[in-house]
Amino acid sequence: MNTMIFCLRSAFFCIAAVQAFMPQLHQRKAAIRLPTSVFSTIANGGEEEEQPPSKKKVCIIGAGWGGLSAAHALATSKQSSQLDITLVDASPRVGGLVRDGFKTINGTVSAKAEAGQHGFWDNYHNIFSFLEELPTIENVDDVLTGYAEQGQYSPRGLEAVWPVYRDSQPQLPTGLAQALYTKFTNLSPLDRASALPLVLAFSEFDDSKEAWDKYDKISFRELCIKLGVSWRCYAEAFEPMILTGLFAPGADCSAAAALGMAYFFVLKSQNSFDVRWCKGNIGELIFEPWVNYLQEKGVTFETSTRVQGFEMEANEISKVKCTKVKDGAEESMTLDADKVVFAVGGEALNAMVRYSPELSRHADFRKFSNLRGTGVLATRLYLDRVLDTPYSANACWGFDEGVGMTYFDITKLHGLDVNTQSDSDGVSGSIIELDYYHAQSLLVMSDEDIVEKVKGDLDTILGTQSTNAKVLDAAVVRLPQAVNWYCPGSYANMPDAQSTSIPNVFFCGDLVRSRHGSWSQEKAFVTGIEAANLILGREGGNGIIPLSADEPHVALGRTALSAAKTFFGFGDAQRAPSLVDFLW
Repeated sequence: MNTMIFCLRSAFFCIAAVQAFMPQLHQRKAAIRLPTSVFSTIANGGEEEEQPPSKKKVCIIGAGWGGLSAAHALATSKQSSQLDITLVDASPRVGGLVRDGFKTINGTVSAKAEAGQHGFWDNYHNIFSFLEELPTIENVDDVLTGYAEQGQYSPRGLEAVWPVYRDSQPQLPTGLAQALYTKFTNLSPLDRASALPLVLAFSEFDDSKEAWDKYDKISFRELCIKLGVSWRCYAEAFEPMILTGLFAPGADCSAAAALGMAYFFVLKSQNSFDVRWCKGNIGELIFEPWVNYLQEKGVTFETSTRVQGFEMEANEISKVKCTKVKDGAEESMTLDADKVVFAVGGEALNAMVRYSPELSRHADFRKFSNLRGTGVLATRLYLDRVLDTPYSANACWGFDEGVGMTYFDITKLHGLDVNTQSDSDGVSGSIIELDYYHAQSLLVMSDEDIVEKVKGDLDTILGTQSTNAKVLDAAVVRLPQAVNWYCPGSYANMPDAQSTSIPNVFFCGDLVRSRHGSWSQEKAFVTGIEAANLILGREGGNGIIPLSADEPHVALGRTALSAAKTFFGFGDAQRAPSLVDFLW
């Protein structure tokens, strides 16, 4: 932006110089070729004809939480009139993987299914603030549920109940609150106490690059074994959390990612694990109003459009080459670009580098070929009767080895009245969603076999009332490589907010390295703003609500550990050994 303003000023100074030497120019105009704008000035008797400034073209690839957030920050900035913003997404609807539009197998009900349920946790400060301020959403409480207890199930039955922590009194220091207020039905106090050594790891892991470099080399399972966490505590408390939070087993997940995710979602404060859910499909209640608002702000959306390649000029991306599907036919499209934002996941970045020689010649892009995703299976069952589900949102473990699982009562979460045709979409009973993570072994099954398996799992959880229910219809959504896989060593391959080799390229999404400390949708939203700030030349934290400060006992522990490392490092904490060094 500063470069463009400097160039415009230089042009105007040149025009003024031309006007000062008009006689000489008239004599020599045959030998001198002046810009059209200068001839316009001369023709108007020396009065400068104002030319509209050219807009900076911003192309955002990916229209999920990150891409929409970047577009929103740009379109609502003071510089928005100088920007031409286009979002490109391969899906027919904006919203990334969570968007609705997946039809049921038999088509006997009119409901549309989304790819999974997505919660809004207590530390989603930026998303909550955004939803409250978005003009096209009248009331956040019309969009999101209130807080409620959540269950955890295994094939043995109910294993734990997570209360509404903000309602649990008295308010206690984090860690102690979760230990005392979470209701485990089978996990003994002795097993839970075996997790105490993890406090040392949480104290050392401060989300810094140095901490990531240390803890990203090992798996979370290895860390727990070395610190003496009991097998039952790991298998019944931590493994389900990792499978449903990072979508892979702890043995295949970076310890750094696990510590960061757990601290954000569970341990930042007593209330961290309190969660609200969308009262309907996120695509309809959140993304659709958001898109409408952005279109009013002049943002262009190119859906059903897949990026095929890039053109370079002066070591920057100057054009984005796409293929757009329209009326069943493909047509080529080329978008001019001054700035490009990649708002896609690891698997998409991997593919773009593999098929783009313009990107693969750069080392910081080639590392994306090491990124990968893991599979998700999202299902909905439409039953012939209403089930009495104790909890509307539940995590599950032990049904398939190495596979995470959640189940939701959509009828309750969405506040549907099965007696009202318009509310129930023609369904006379409960709508139950079961989602599976790290689910590659399940994706190969046929739709019929998947529905049978899903119904069997639900019968195991709910017993006779589910066994007696019949499935009227079902939706099966396969998403191979859909979510980012934070395997050990993956941190080194993650993108920063701006490319070091192609300066007009930026990144946002939950895979991008950021010091904000958030995860999942909140991180995607925050990094979208961070990318916009870089494009606009603003401070990195502009428009971003930071996480609350560490609680006093957590801050004290980290300060004491840092002081000890500084002492043993002879004045340099980075030279001192870490907990990881002692364990291996």
